[in-house]
Amino acid sequence: MNSTDSLDLRSETTSGPVECLGQTFPSDQARREHYLKLLAEKLKDPEFRKQEGFPHGTDEAILAMSDPPYYTACPNPWLAEFVEHYGKPYDAQQTYSREPLAIDVSVGKTDAIYRAHSYHTKVPHLAIVPSILHYTQPGDIVLDGFAGSGMTGVAAQWCASAPADYRHELEMEWKKQGKPAPKWGARRVILNDLSPAATFIAANYNLPFDVDTFAKAGKQLLKEVEQEIGWMYETLHSDSKTKGRIEYTVWSEVFTCPECAGEVNFLDEALDKDSKRVRAAFPCPHCGAELNKGRMDRVLENRLDPCTSKPWQRVKFKPSLIVYKVGNARYEKEPDDQDMATLARIQAMPYPASIPNTPFPVEQMYHGSRIAPKGFTHVHHFFLPRAAHAMGLLWDQASSHPDQRIRAFLKFVVEQAIWNITVLNSYRPTGFSQVSQYMKGVYYVPSQHAELSPRYILGGKIDRLIKLFSASVIGQRQCAAVTTGTAGRLPLSDDSVDYIFTDPPFGENIFYADLNFLVEAWHGVTTESRSEAIIDKPKNKALPEYQHLMQRCFAEYLRVLKPGRWMTVVFSNSKASVWNAIQVALQQAGFVVAEVSALDKVQGSYRQVTSTTAVKQDLVISAYKPNGGLEQRFAERGATPESAWDFVQTHLKQLSVTKAKNSELEFIVEREPRRIFDRLVAWFVRHDVPVPISNDEFLTGLRSRFPERDGMVFLPEQVAEYDKKRAQVAQAPQMELFVSDERSAIDWLADFLKRRPSTYQEVHPEFTTQLGAGWKKHEAKPELMALLENNFLKYDGTGDVPSQIHSYLSTNHKDLRGLEKSDPRLIAKAKDRWFVPDPNKAQDLEKKREKALLKEFQVYQAFTGRRLKEFRLEVLRAGFKEAWGKKDYQTIIAVAKKIPDEALQEDEKLLLWYDQAMTRTEDGL
Repeated sequence: MNSTDSLDLRSETTSGPVECLGQTFPSDQARREHYLKLLAEKLKDPEFRKQEGFPHGTDEAILAMSDPPYYTACPNPWLAEFVEHYGKPYDAQQTYSREPLAIDVSVGKTDAIYRAHSYHTKVPHLAIVPSILHYTQPGDIVLDGFAGSGMTGVAAQWCASAPADYRHELEMEWKKQGKPAPKWGARRVILNDLSPAATFIAANYNLPFDVDTFAKAGKQLLKEVEQEIGWMYETLHSDSKTKGRIEYTVWSEVFTCPECAGEVNFLDEALDKDSKRVRAAFPCPHCGAELNKGRMDRVLENRLDPCTSKPWQRVKFKPSLIVYKVGNARYEKEPDDQDMATLARIQAMPYPASIPNTPFPVEQMYHGSRIAPKGFTHVHHFFLPRAAHAMGLLWDQASSHPDQRIRAFLKFVVEQAIWNITVLNSYRPTGFSQVSQYMKGVYYVPSQHAELSPRYILGGKIDRLIKLFSASVIGQRQCAAVTTGTAGRLPLSDDSVDYIFTDPPFGENIFYADLNFLVEAWHGVTTESRSEAIIDKPKNKALPEYQHLMQRCFAEYLRVLKPGRWMTVVFSNSKASVWNAIQVALQQAGFVVAEVSALDKVQGSYRQVTSTTAVKQDLVISAYKPNGGLEQRFAERGATPESAWDFVQTHLKQLSVTKAKNSELEFIVEREPRRIFDRLVAWFVRHDVPVPISNDEFLTGLRSRFPERDGMVFLPEQVAEYDKKRAQVAQAPQMELFVSDERSAIDWLADFLKRRPSTYQEVHPEFTTQLGAGWKKHEAKPELMALLENNFLKYDGTGDVPSQIHSYLSTNHKDLRGLEKSDPRLIAKAKDRWFVPDPNKAQDLEKKREKALLKEFQVYQAFTGRRLKEFRLEVLRAGFKEAWGKKDYQTIIAVAKKIPDEALQEDEKLLLWYDQAMTRTEDGL
């Protein structure tokens, strides 16, 4: 194991001996050759290739992408050694304490490093840096199991290389928040992704390379491409003498008129030459009939496949417009006879051998139905002849460089031309330039295609990368180990990672394996999609499959994370069902959620998320692995009340004591008693044992064991800090409540009546406004009177006025101040007001209410129809909880089948009970 001083390793720019995992090599090339030989031997072992998530590809293709031991385009066999060499073993005696941290996941999206290589989704490194600084020390091991393009690795480097102005700004912000100054210095990082395309990007962002050598190679590459196929991108200027250089050619899809069957070049007829806008309706050039895109029929032309020589039917395109330059001036023209002759000459040439003719798995692709009917079923189909020659030559030139590291970085650059040069790139006659105008996250072949030249795509790109990496130390420090495989099985030791930052796939937002196939085919190594954690109907993956795949990944995260340490999960899906699946997967894996926050874009501050109805933007989940002491004590005690209170003690220690927003204290949702009980229940359910205390016993015990302030529970040693901050603000923090079901309606009433004991007539209009569009679809809307009678008390004018009402009236009515509780004037004003009962009476009400809920649950059990159309979630929750305690899993499963899937999936508590019941019965296998 090395000290953190070993972070300052030799970079690729340094000649001479290099150190690698405790060994010294005469040069970096010698290091690479040594490990490539070892990897080649491993690839010959069938057992090595049987690992879950192992990508599809030949030994040669995997070796060509890899740079071991720091990067392998397959599961990295040196990861554990990397961590053992650079990390620090878990020390149970080490003092470690952190509070949850909220971050802005959108900051830094215009940064040049972030934009150096595109990817379907990515969290900017500048958004990740504060988290790494907050949760770790220099030299710690950071893990991202869904690393994508490797921004977590860049952030780990940035912790050591951030410019002075960034450091100063962050330090001042932390000082303002009362936080200790960040400890700058690089962290080691492990980056994993299922996609070889993703890990290749991540590796090139994070492994050292010689910028000067790349600069020469990049410019030479463009020069050689220009020399060999420059003639393909020449056109005559309007003077018929001067040669112009084509930037892009616009191709239009050809349709037929439904009236006369004449061919219609869509762009020629629909584009208004003056406004540069596509008209919704236009006349047929043959018969004058009014046309629009929906009325016309697509033309499919028969041709021979240029790679397979088999018959091929594809949509018909014709060139309509050429945009070119003469000197620095840009011009437009329609293709002339010479242009058409050049295109015909190119079309007669055989496609380059380097272009992949790999078939797309269209029947298993979500977007397969978009591309197959148009004739695009193989990778090479997406490249028009000139684009195929250009892309093939770019790839060949990048692949021929003698230095493996520079060869990889050249491909890192060149592969960015793939999507832009295909028929997926659309022509947008107005607005921004046509580069990178393909539709993100989907295979969509537009009716107007802008075929870009290699220099138009990469000329400025290479110059920007040279400038960027010359001025930055990013990519000049060996801090990362990159691996390709499933996050559900990481080749790492238990309790070896210090912090996890992860941005996993969320539901069906992005189909990564499908979208990466186009680029991966060029590398010859493609994603093993069976392990992909997404919702994907063509691959028979629904929400339950997604949830279980995510649970496996989170369970693996829990295994490798050190006890007491943190994980940050970025969530980006607006569906409540997906949100609940993630929460249940986290809790079943063994993590405890300590905070869920979102950036308020209007206020520029963070807010805690209290309800699934609020999932409308990027969320940041802060969760921790319970420390080893808690688990050990639980193993010794079992499911006892002492274990329950031990969990509460440990959990409260992990939560933020205070949070401020706009100079006001914010209510800390996770300190609310019911939320604490929810976390407690999930923890015991995850351990497959009954919850040892009831909700009533919990609430009573909580009040006797822990101090409460403003509806939040604290440890005795925390309350002084809260009281100090509370004394500095005028108003107590208020919990933000979203009424979406019966439970949240009760919580809203409790909050309302606690502040303002009221009559039914006073409560009713306020309550009615809460029952809006956010109410859950299948949840029966309760009557206000029923909620009041079952959960609160009403003063009927007999005896003294209750303290809660007395305090409210005395404070808010001058004429009632100083009156005794027995004063007739006070009694008259207090009569018929509903109020929150004291703890003892609340416990009696709770027992009565639970008895009624379980009685109604029996009605649900006896229901013989196919589906319950309307029901009470509180009844289902109470019934599932009791059945779980009795280990009556079949009852849970049977009743769950009587409610709609979306109702089950959109309620975190029901989903938790149901999923656990399924895993414990043969029905769930």
